[in-house]
Amino acid sequence: MNQEFTWQLRIYYEDTDASGLVYHGRYVNFFERARTEWLRALGFEQDILATKFGILFVVHSMKLDYLKPARFNDQILVHSQLSKIRKVSMLFAQHIYKTSPNILLCKAAIQIACIDSTKLSPVSIPTDILQKIWSQKI
Repeated sequence: MNQEFTWQLRIYYEDTDASGLVYHGRYVNFFERARTEWLRALGFEQDILATKFGILFVVHSMKLDYLKPARFNDQILVHSQLSKIRKVSMLFAQHIYKTSPNILLCKAAIQIACIDSTKLSPVSIPTDILQKIWSQKI
């Protein structure tokens, strides 16, 4: 599987800690936003998934490796690749790069589970969503 998506953003002052570097927790936010933008590019909004399909995509597990720091005003790219899809889960390989020069800052393996929006228990990823994932090049 080779579903890839790239999202660009700039580091704001609010993203940094007292040292002037991006606070480590913000990388999780950047990865989350990139996955949300990936879903949006496929034609699915998070709130519509809950109301129309009765599902939520939630983080089951994540492993992050912090390699280099990002700083205020850096432009970064969040590269997301859907590397594995199963009945109730998806595995993303995500990387954050500083754009100039091109430097890998952080990498993550993030397992996403599909759950029922009311029972909060695992359910199969809806066929409509799977078809979009398999058919669409983003």
